[in-house]
Amino acid sequence: MTDTAQTKGRKRSIWMPLLVLITLAACATAGYSFWRMQEHPAAPKAAQPAPPPAPVFFALDTFTVNLGDADRVLYIGVTLRLKDDATRQRLSEFLPEVRSRLLLLFSRQDATALATDEGKQKLVEAIKTTLAPPLVAGQPQQVISNVLFTAFILR
Repeated sequence: MTDTAQTKGRKRSIWMPLLVLITLAACATAGYSFWRMQEHPAAPKAAQPAPPPAPVFFALDTFTVNLGDADRVLYIGVTLRLKDDATRQRLSEFLPEVRSRLLLLFSRQDATALATDEGKQKLVEAIKTTLAPPLVAGQPQQVISNVLFTAFILR
């Protein structure tokens, strides 16, 4: 045998085990990947929570009121955040009653108390409790989530 025949035989004998080894490695990698995907399936996307309902606001015209001490004036703009549209409809239907209740409430306020943040927070709570009772007998109470001041001038 010649030297070239011996080298070709050796090259073939090296390539064959090398190809088998590469094939086995590729099969093992593919099998492992398949097993991992079956063991831990991709977590389904969690159902997105429904977006919160759009807020219901009811803006009232600004009030100008003489406070308990006659030389002080309160100019206040109020927007109510309500539970639902039915409450907004009721307040709209009985707007003169709503404005009357608020005017009486504002006229009883003290200027020194309203000058502080605590006084303003107490006024928010007072507005909620003043408007909560039914406007007419047989109606449900008004649920007012929040009271927002859109204007607040104390002179």
